[in-house]
Amino acid sequence: MQTLGIRCTPSEVVFAVYDSEERAIVNNEKIKIPAAMEIPTALKFVRSNLLDVLREYDIQRAGIRVTEPNAQQFNVPRIQIEGVIQEAFASSSVEGYYVGQISSISARLGIQRADFKKYISGELEYEVEGWGDLSAHEREALLCAIGAAND
Repeated sequence: MQTLGIRCTPSEVVFAVYDSEERAIVNNEKIKIPAAMEIPTALKFVRSNLLDVLREYDIQRAGIRVTEPNAQQFNVPRIQIEGVIQEAFASSSVEGYYVGQISSISARLGIQRADFKKYISGELEYEVEGWGDLSAHEREALLCAIGAAND
């Protein structure tokens, strides 16, 4: 089964495609949002590109790492992008998806919540080939994809 994990920033959407049967990374990429785009156009751009990714990789399940509710500052563009992604999941052929914060992603992975950030920083290594070559956002996206497989 192919799963998708996503981690957003205001300027890009980092995604990981994971093959749960092979326990391997299929793809790790970014959708860069052109800075010149107005917000509605940027949201449309993200939605369109994400739907293409879902079709191209025949994604069955997905997960998105969202902003923590206790964040000291909310980044409105990031939250808007996360909302559009949720809408794209809901209107696609994806069988199931989840919206995850650190605690829910950790629970899906069977790891301690306190260890989540250690995996992201590279202090702990997750048992996936190439883990050490990934950036922090790529690791978060991959953990979301693995969590989607454990749904």
